[in-house]
Amino acid sequence: MAIFRNIERRAFLVGIGGAALALPALDAMGSDVTDQHPRRFCALYTANGMSLPRRENEIDEWSWFPSTGEGRDFVFGKSTEPLSPFRNQLSFMGGLYHPSGKKADPHICSDMWLTGAPLHNPKPGTFNSVGLDQVIALHTKQYCRQPSLVLSIDAGTGFLSRTGTISYNLEGRPIPAENNPRRVFNRLFRGDRESLASERLALQRRIKLVDAVADSARSLNAQLGQSDRERMDQYLTSLNEVESRLIASEQWIEIPLKPQDHSHLNLDATNDGEPAEYYRNMFDLIALAFDADITRSVAFMLNREDGMGISDTFPLKLGLTRTHHSLSHAGDKEGQLEFARYDYFLSQQLAHFLGRLTEYQDRDGSVLDNTIVLFGSGASTTHNPGNLPTLIAGGRNLGLQHGTYWRHGETRMSNVYLSILHSMGIELDSFADSTGTLSGSIFSRT
Repeated sequence: MAIFRNIERRAFLVGIGGAALALPALDAMGSDVTDQHPRRFCALYTANGMSLPRRENEIDEWSWFPSTGEGRDFVFGKSTEPLSPFRNQLSFMGGLYHPSGKKADPHICSDMWLTGAPLHNPKPGTFNSVGLDQVIALHTKQYCRQPSLVLSIDAGTGFLSRTGTISYNLEGRPIPAENNPRRVFNRLFRGDRESLASERLALQRRIKLVDAVADSARSLNAQLGQSDRERMDQYLTSLNEVESRLIASEQWIEIPLKPQDHSHLNLDATNDGEPAEYYRNMFDLIALAFDADITRSVAFMLNREDGMGISDTFPLKLGLTRTHHSLSHAGDKEGQLEFARYDYFLSQQLAHFLGRLTEYQDRDGSVLDNTIVLFGSGASTTHNPGNLPTLIAGGRNLGLQHGTYWRHGETRMSNVYLSILHSMGIELDSFADSTGTLSGSIFSRT
């Protein structure tokens, strides 16, 4: 057996046709390489804001933001109590806002949540700008099989101001999301693997087909009117995403996945079934993808704005009396209490996800220690673009210091995003309309 000593850290495997693939971090590369931990990011979005009850209703204890205590002395509200076991691994962030949010249609808050656009100088001919998850994917894709994973409750892209995705590519175009657990599993883990040779041939045929379709679509695009061109642009974006995934799959085809137990998954769970079962299976798929290092960037839209989509009925399935969007507009005590109880349900699902990430282990700690989880909404209460409910969890090995309710007046959300990028080792000077990173916060470096 050959013994390798101090393999060059930028060593590559050279395959068919001269294609090169960077090796993963190996012990033989030395401790200065293997001690570097993977850096992952997961954005989780819920629509319609969170329950922040009116004082006259006298149910302050049901506020999503901590209603008592500041800094490290905060007290969980009843709607976030399921997250209390992770107190030292999460922080609430108050006072955040997007400057463009105050000037825009309130229904596009999900469109701009990860981008800071649309009013922040999107490229000519586009509505939006690149999302945080895709900037991270651009810098982490060399280390994993899939550049990013984009999920949502309803799949696809939706439409302007009622988006079905929170992820926007480098050109500011919406990236279609997936919502079917079985399709997500097959894409990530290739559940029905054939021989390597036949699988490679199948992938190559699909790549050629996507190329051919894209070329034909571009030719057709020149003959269409403005609205049809917009639809074709979304279609071409979808094709580009498919092609990039196929190419990534071909590069990694001979490298085995980490052995894992998938027996707890129910791949037949659907978004029109039991809500908790659906969410937990989707979260389990994300956790497994992180554990196997298949991707390091995930965006998951849990609910859509303004009563759109299947999840608007989830509160009814949970025994509440109104739909999600209707509850978000409630001003009466009972309505606001039910809205908070739906927040409680979402907190339970998030707690399940954080538990999975804690259960799975990397070389230097849990997967959660190496993952920044961003959970929040594009409005505080419905259509209110200020004080965006925001929770950040994980990232202990990335320098984050948790266990606090942080708030320092009004702060640009893009400054938080720039701080996340720096924690991920992506040293950009700015992101969207940022003015700098946060100082004296959970991102402070020791």
